[in-house]
Amino acid sequence: MIYAMILLFIAGYFFIAMEHTIKVNKASVALLIGTLLWVIYVYLAPSTVLSVSPDAFNHYIHSHPELQHHAFGIQVRHFVIDHQILESIGDISEMLFFLLAAMTIVELIDVHGGFTYITEKITTRKKRRLLWLISFITFFMSAVLDNLTTTIVMIMLTRRIIREPRERWLFGSIIVIAANSGGAWSPIGDVTTIMLWVKGNITASIIPQLFFPSLVSMIAPVFVAQFLLKGNIQEEEISQTEEKENSELLLHMQKKDRLGILIFGVSILVLSPVFKGVTHLPPFIGLLLGVSLLWIYTEILYNQKNQLNENLKLRVSKVLGRIDFSTLMFFLGILLAVDALQSAGILQQSSTFMAQHLPNVYAQAYAIGLLSAIVDNVPLVAAAIGMYPVLEPAALSTMADPVFMQNFVEDGVFWHFLAYCAGVGGSILIIGSAAGVVFMGLEKVPFGWYLKRISLIALIGYTFGAGAYILQQVIF
Repeated sequence: MIYAMILLFIAGYFFIAMEHTIKVNKASVALLIGTLLWVIYVYLAPSTVLSVSPDAFNHYIHSHPELQHHAFGIQVRHFVIDHQILESIGDISEMLFFLLAAMTIVELIDVHGGFTYITEKITTRKKRRLLWLISFITFFMSAVLDNLTTTIVMIMLTRRIIREPRERWLFGSIIVIAANSGGAWSPIGDVTTIMLWVKGNITASIIPQLFFPSLVSMIAPVFVAQFLLKGNIQEEEISQTEEKENSELLLHMQKKDRLGILIFGVSILVLSPVFKGVTHLPPFIGLLLGVSLLWIYTEILYNQKNQLNENLKLRVSKVLGRIDFSTLMFFLGILLAVDALQSAGILQQSSTFMAQHLPNVYAQAYAIGLLSAIVDNVPLVAAAIGMYPVLEPAALSTMADPVFMQNFVEDGVFWHFLAYCAGVGGSILIIGSAAGVVFMGLEKVPFGWYLKRISLIALIGYTFGAGAYILQQVIF
């Protein structure tokens, strides 16, 4: 059944890649493989659970004495249904609610003309110069915000400037690469760096160690991609459909109203990491709190505009209808599939195989980065953390190979390079990172188009950045 799960996962990704050929929405395929993999796993679990999750299974049985006298197969079924699936859904729900809240805030800013203040500051109409400008903005923004939020914000900005879909796909692809690269050098920039930071594998010293390699991984793809663009953007190259929908509303909105929504919304997004640091609650709680406050703010704002027709008012309840829920369903299906593979031990086996057969920590981390282009980088990093616990420097002298094990102390080479590879490697395929998945959903980008036009560019950037890190270690 292990092979059946792997084959189903590969087949599902193939049909996702062929979405525009077979004319079947990728979200439906993602949900299909996500649910079917769990169906297969529930029958496979009795033969794998004691080798993959022995501690979790034993703890579950001890905490549920009513199951101790049942047959082993029944115990495993309860463990899968009442523990593993619920834990998976809990983790996925955090991501989905975060994404939903972020999309709502960004959509509110956009429909009320907030982003026009930023696009008006971007005066250049040269496509290549604009590509560089957007790339650097994204790179530094994603070090403070998370990659998901940064990608959504920047995609909405490019919609205000670029009308032609294929060119917007190119800009969006570079945004994904820049967001993943920018998130890799900050402890709070990416889910994986947050994981490593919280677990004590890395500290703030990651910033000087990874800034230059991450910058190289962004600059190299932009340098290549710029040659795919020619000429200037037309002066009024803005999506006319969206403008007509909102133009009458914006005529009744004062400048201070639009600016207020922009500042309020961006503040919520920027303060999300601060909220998590102060309260230790998941980031989606902070964003949902922000949505509620922004909702109240816009309700009060509209209640003061009695002269405005109610049909023109874009309240939050109406804006929610504009959210692309197929993107959320695609995200749900992909994460369900990855969690099923993780529960079955397939990802852990892959990580163990690489650790045993690759010559050094650089090759191991680089391979994990390549694998993160196919599956979610969160379980990959979690598996790596489980394989190599953080070592105390004092314990190195007792090790058989202290020089090699030095790589696994706090802020060791392996952890820094893993943070880079897991974060940046996801850009190689559009489905390799949360930012890519969201971009794919928002702009309806075909998997095949990204694979043909962008994957090699992203791989070049990933490899150049990895080389920069290794060279940095050799020199310094």
